[in-house]
Amino acid sequence: MTRTPKKDPIQEAGVSRHAAVPAEKNAHPAPHSPAETAAWLSPEVAKPHYWQRFLHLCRRHVRTILVCVALLCFLAILEDVWFGEIVRLDTLGYHFIVENRSDAVTPIMEEITSLASPVVLLVMLVIVAAFAPGRRPGLCATVNLVLVVLLNSVLKFIVHRPRPEGFRLISETGYSFPSGHSMVSMAFFGLLVWMIWRYDEDRTLRMLWSLFFVAVIALVGISRIYLGVHYTSDVLAGFCTSLIWLAFYTKVVAPVFLSEPVNPSAHRLKRIVEAPRHSK
Repeated sequence: MTRTPKKDPIQEAGVSRHAAVPAEKNAHPAPHSPAETAAWLSPEVAKPHYWQRFLHLCRRHVRTILVCVALLCFLAILEDVWFGEIVRLDTLGYHFIVENRSDAVTPIMEEITSLASPVVLLVMLVIVAAFAPGRRPGLCATVNLVLVVLLNSVLKFIVHRPRPEGFRLISETGYSFPSGHSMVSMAFFGLLVWMIWRYDEDRTLRMLWSLFFVAVIALVGISRIYLGVHYTSDVLAGFCTSLIWLAFYTKVVAPVFLSEPVNPSAHRLKRIVEAPRHSK
């Protein structure tokens, strides 16, 4: 009995077996060079949802990111100061700021540094209490300021770093690390920035006020170096300390004194932060 061989349906249709392979398999040949690999992968990496997911995570954890960065910077500076090492930042600050003094700039720096003086801050507290929204904004700003001053005094007592000698333009007493003016300006004006973003619905005004207060904070720190009463590391450590403090204060203490935010962006940010907590 003769067995009839089975016919290949592809060959029976008159189509070559090699031609029956789907074109999709050969549409993206495997690249060989690094340039080809990058070009091949770039459409996948550049898809919007990857960056949106990354930005969404950064937004949700912005407070944690700020605290971690500020804490690492503070500890790095503190290590050098504690062991009496020469901080490179101090040398750079001296060369770029102190050595370029002028008679025209000095009075301006003296006025700028007074923005973090007790008299000016007292006037600012009265203005905040009178015009800022919320239940008790004046009390919120006052408690913040008092606690920051106490924290600065404790840190200065622990570190015991003497002030710079030989190039002071004004007289100051007490220890140098961290800078009290820098801590106070960052804590006070930083809290005002947080309150503005919490209550002001005008995005343009929020940006303008934020840029203004950030400039004030930076100029106060620069003025302390220019006037020769602080090292650059003192100023940066003061900023880092107050950033960490503000992250805690605006999360735990400030909401006790203030009402719910009226800014829609603040509402959305609050929902983003609290969403994982409610889902558990």
